[in-house]
Amino acid sequence: MHELYRSLPKVDECLREARFAPLLETNFRNDVLSALRSVIDDLRADIALGRADSEYLATQIARLPVLVEARLKEGQRMNLRKVVNATGVPLHTNLGRAPLAPQAIAAVAAVASGYSNLEYDLHLGVRGSRHDHVSELLCRVTGAEDAMVVNNNAAAVLLMLSALAKGREVVVSRGQMVEVGGSFRIPDVMEQGGAILREVGSTNKTHAADYSSAVSENTVAFLKVHTSNYKMIGFSSEVSTAEMAELAHSYGLMALEDLGSGILVSGFGEPTVQEAVAAGMDLVTFSGDKLLGGPQAGLIVGKAELIKKLRKHPLARAVRIDKMTLAALEATLQLYVQGEGPNQAVPVLRTMSQSQEQLLQLATALCNSIVELGLCQAEIVPCAAPVGGGSLPGVEFPGFGVALVSPVSANVLEARLRHAQHPVVARIWEDRLLFDPRTLTTGDHQLLLASLKEVLSA
Repeated sequence: MHELYRSLPKVDECLREARFAPLLETNFRNDVLSALRSVIDDLRADIALGRADSEYLATQIARLPVLVEARLKEGQRMNLRKVVNATGVPLHTNLGRAPLAPQAIAAVAAVASGYSNLEYDLHLGVRGSRHDHVSELLCRVTGAEDAMVVNNNAAAVLLMLSALAKGREVVVSRGQMVEVGGSFRIPDVMEQGGAILREVGSTNKTHAADYSSAVSENTVAFLKVHTSNYKMIGFSSEVSTAEMAELAHSYGLMALEDLGSGILVSGFGEPTVQEAVAAGMDLVTFSGDKLLGGPQAGLIVGKAELIKKLRKHPLARAVRIDKMTLAALEATLQLYVQGEGPNQAVPVLRTMSQSQEQLLQLATALCNSIVELGLCQAEIVPCAAPVGGGSLPGVEFPGFGVALVSPVSANVLEARLRHAQHPVVARIWEDRLLFDPRTLTTGDHQLLLASLKEVLSA
């Protein structure tokens, strides 16, 4: 093994070789130096792990300029880039949640490539409000009196509590003390908003009488938090949205609801935003990049007088959204009121609405393409995947996946695909790599094949 280590070239001697001259002419010397050291460190690690013999090292050393050039290009790539989602999870939080519709992408490009009327009223020629671009559309879709948008749902809840409940008691069921991604918890958000948390009921059951008994002179609101990232079953119950709104109003209190993932269409087993508004909730908050299918945003809809207070609060500026998010959100909301309808026009809803026949066709086409590569075998298997993104807890959508039969282990192949020129994220199922075509977007089929060919050929 010591002889193998001694066969590794010295960095400074390599840089004096003529074969490295082209790289030094087109790159900073320190960058080439760093890339070369990285490649040699990898060879040293291969020796330590027993993955390199003298023949392998001789081949790699002869290819050093090529390896260094590849490492340089790797370092110049964007950190945030497109990946192929072959997991079958439509709202994969780690992979950016909902993909945008083509109309939303075009809208973002249009406002990002130049100037826009973000805060300018083209009709009157005076300063306008960025909220005006989507508030009317949101009201049209949800039936609310008014609406505004901030940068995510946690910010929406924080702004709502800061503007309306600072120093006052807000009553919440113990069964709704949820924690969302990144360890953000409802009690913590309430504390930051300056509201005083008043827990009522038990973990599994909360009754109307529990809310009534908690009302004091300092109570300002009842807050209902939809448990969108888990589901409580068995001996459990909670106060309905309509009952809570009526009860709160009977005491002269506000009825507020955090709907979490938020959905604007029925048929998926989730309470819709329209239902919460119609039930009498004064304010409802929800996310833009989950079941709505748009960009990351926190949407607030409800009573006009309360929305007005939120817009005037100093925190509103700190959590406001930018022009590109607004453009994507407006274009996404337009899909709910025009054309073929959201279930077909909004990518995440279309993905969730695919029939078993459609999914089998997708899996068959992908399986055939993989077999045609001639590098491994594949077969179609039944599988299921959750929605992800803290939405529809306990629900898995059945479908069909393509399982690989390869001499390379599933763990190794999965890792190599993540490092491919076009990264692919897949699942490991029964010790085999599984591609679920449900979440392949336009062009992903060919990218997946190119990456698979790249890693198997190597």
